[in-house]
Amino acid sequence: MPAGDGQNNASRPQKLIFLLLAAAAMFILSVPLGRYDISWPDFAAALKARLFGLGTGSSTIDTVIFHVRVPRILAALLIGGSLAVSGASYQAILNNPLVSPDVLGASAGAGFGAALAILLSRGLMEIQVFSFVFGLTAVALTCFISSRINNYSRVLIYALTGILVGTVFSSLISLAKYVADPYDKLPAITFWLMGSLSHMKPRDVYVLILPVAVGVVPLYFLRWRINVLSLGDEEAQTLGIDVEKTRLLFILCATLLTSAAVAVSGIIGWVGLVVPHLARAMVGPNYNSLIPASFLAGASYLLLVDNIARVALPVEIPLGILTSIIGAPFFIWILSQARRGWK
Repeated sequence: MPAGDGQNNASRPQKLIFLLLAAAAMFILSVPLGRYDISWPDFAAALKARLFGLGTGSSTIDTVIFHVRVPRILAALLIGGSLAVSGASYQAILNNPLVSPDVLGASAGAGFGAALAILLSRGLMEIQVFSFVFGLTAVALTCFISSRINNYSRVLIYALTGILVGTVFSSLISLAKYVADPYDKLPAITFWLMGSLSHMKPRDVYVLILPVAVGVVPLYFLRWRINVLSLGDEEAQTLGIDVEKTRLLFILCATLLTSAAVAVSGIIGWVGLVVPHLARAMVGPNYNSLIPASFLAGASYLLLVDNIARVALPVEIPLGILTSIIGAPFFIWILSQARRGWK
């Protein structure tokens, strides 16, 4: 092993600790930010009153912090981490550095589910359920069609079929927008598709925790198998891995993460493409470190973008717009680096 590799391996735990501390710092720094100004002494007083029963904080400040901002911050951390882990997993599963969590149609399916629920005048909870179910349905359809085609590489079939299914659901979203009431339903659909965390409540965080845990935990404990899959199907089979079952398990976990995130926040693009590459630049291509690094980096990244969205302009900027503005130049950089390899 080259000396540089040994030094890099030794530094990975320190880099993961740094990412964890960065996420914690982002959490603390994000609480006072917003339209309603909260000073650090007011924040400290509200925290002592809530956690330890010391002093009497302002009820208004307490409501703003613990019922508005903390749920939004926690949601940003969970959603950013979920999208980043999902993107890193898909890039290994499909052996392609340029794929993102919506490659198998999850985002388009979830978007159509939400648009359909809005057309039917459903409440926020039902919109999230429709979005989640249709996101899973889109990927299930992709997997079903791919299983019926054996003429080409399995990885290629998954990618092409995902593009096909995503296109169909994107067309259905356009149809839903076309028939929507232009004064009521159409603005609601359009705003939801742009992605936002402005409506987050404690209940939304509780809704996120279970699917995020179910998706992340298997990916974390089986991350060594992602390393094997990234070598290619023949190498994985040689090492005794059931490639199809393992790939389907990882696809299910990554899709669960994507669908849960999109169901709660709307479509927030580019996080699953940009962040895994940033994490890979820090800790290397080994998924033993890359999975936790992607989660922590994605959590901090989306929280940073959400803070910008909240305070940059007098009106809140949809997250999907900001992540696209940041992600598109980064995509160009990825293309310029592609000839050098990514593993």
